[in-house]
Amino acid sequence: MNTVRDIFSSNKSFTCITSGSYGEGLEMRGSDLDIMQVEKSIKVNADKQPDFNPSITYLSMDTDDVKPGFTQLRLEYSRYQIILECCEEHNGEHYFSSALWKGNLLLFGDKGDSTIHGPCITDIEGDFDFAFSLHCKTWISSAVNWITRSSGSWPSHNVTQSIIKHGVLFVPIGVKGSPKEDLEWRVSFSVAEKLLINTFTHTQLMCYALLKIVLKDVIANDYECKDLLCSYFLKTIIFWISEELPSSVWTPDNLLPCFMRCFSRLVYCVEYSVCLHYFIPDNNMFENKIEGLARDVLLNKLNTLHSYGWRCILFSDQMSNFAVSMWNFQIEPFTLYVNDVKKIVQSSMLFLANGLLETYYELDIFNTGLLHNIWCHHFSLKQLYAYFISQRCNILAQRLPLDDAIINNKYQYKQYKFCLSTLLTNVYHDAVSGWLMVASLFYKTKQYRKALHIIRYSISKCTFDKLFFGMTLSEIHYQSLKRLSFNKTSVACLLKILFVDRIQLTENSTLTPEELLMEG
Repeated sequence: MNTVRDIFSSNKSFTCITSGSYGEGLEMRGSDLDIMQVEKSIKVNADKQPDFNPSITYLSMDTDDVKPGFTQLRLEYSRYQIILECCEEHNGEHYFSSALWKGNLLLFGDKGDSTIHGPCITDIEGDFDFAFSLHCKTWISSAVNWITRSSGSWPSHNVTQSIIKHGVLFVPIGVKGSPKEDLEWRVSFSVAEKLLINTFTHTQLMCYALLKIVLKDVIANDYECKDLLCSYFLKTIIFWISEELPSSVWTPDNLLPCFMRCFSRLVYCVEYSVCLHYFIPDNNMFENKIEGLARDVLLNKLNTLHSYGWRCILFSDQMSNFAVSMWNFQIEPFTLYVNDVKKIVQSSMLFLANGLLETYYELDIFNTGLLHNIWCHHFSLKQLYAYFISQRCNILAQRLPLDDAIINNKYQYKQYKFCLSTLLTNVYHDAVSGWLMVASLFYKTKQYRKALHIIRYSISKCTFDKLFFGMTLSEIHYQSLKRLSFNKTSVACLLKILFVDRIQLTENSTLTPEELLMEG
């Protein structure tokens, strides 16, 4: 779902990538939605120069006197004033400033509605983190040793080649306290890390989730330890251990031993103040961070938790409550299916991600989604493409010009027919909201009898077993889901059958009734 939605969110200017925990398949308590927007008009060259395109800004890496895992980006060519304004001159060379770049992005955003948070632009509510990133298509030399080092059983050759083929990203943040901090960029392997996590067994993913829960609910609750560790360190540890152990170790029967192995490695890393970056081992991420009194306090906390063995997870209220509920838990055939549906219904991240998609729309993206649907051979993915295409038709129809004189004007009649066919496609993902939007078109074009007929039909589809985001499931829903569970209904089909989408008229929508446009 993230991949399909990312395709629909991307356009000619940037590529969207859902990252962070949610992008990796985990929705954790208190998490925000991390979105990477990769600029297409700026290219970073690691080695050889690509074919020249005058509309592209070209930068090159300069890693002299920069900590491993970071770089300065030297300007090679640009014809855009906004890029030149983000550059600083040093020793006769112009460097692209990460600080000025973020400042400009903040300036052109909604004033007062966002702020800078690390390498990201964050909305005022703290729901979204946008990292405006740059792309280098070639694999960088500082990480070249990873290619041969990871030639064992994990990751597989195909995954390794996919990672190398993608290259790396750069996010606008430098080494804290560095004299060149404002000019430095951090090398990001976010896409590579997503590809690696996609290879995880369920046990690996569970170990990662349990480590994150212990960090957020237990370790970070201690004021002295709050900001010392982050999820990225835990992910790095899982990567290293996954490379060291055969895949056969990561089985459900070994969940607790695997978790304790990961937790023990975390204790070791803190004790010796060493946590090597998975792709660039020359970068010790604990350097100048986990040391001195702070290290001693954190180590004491970790040793105390480690002394409880796997039961340290029960210090988290999430896990202790779960353990109590599991005591008398009986698994029925449909129970797991219902739990999956509840996760979808009550997923704040999914709600935010789908809502964010409404702000991105271009006809070219619609066509791209259509082509992906045609080319895709995986049936469940084809269903997802069709679902999101149908959802996007809602917005497309509202942007089409309409006129009341649809019968007398041939062009306007053609536009009307196009709008109608688009709204009929919108019905695919949800009959209730889809048909109501068709009724809006008929109302707008003064076909009131047709509008009334379709409204009645839409109401007949709005049954008590329908679901919407944020609701609490009732007994009716449980019975309905019990029936569906035996049919092994896919996610896209489930959304189509059970979900009622929001009915929302966009700003300047051509379908907005005149009565709603009146002032007062």
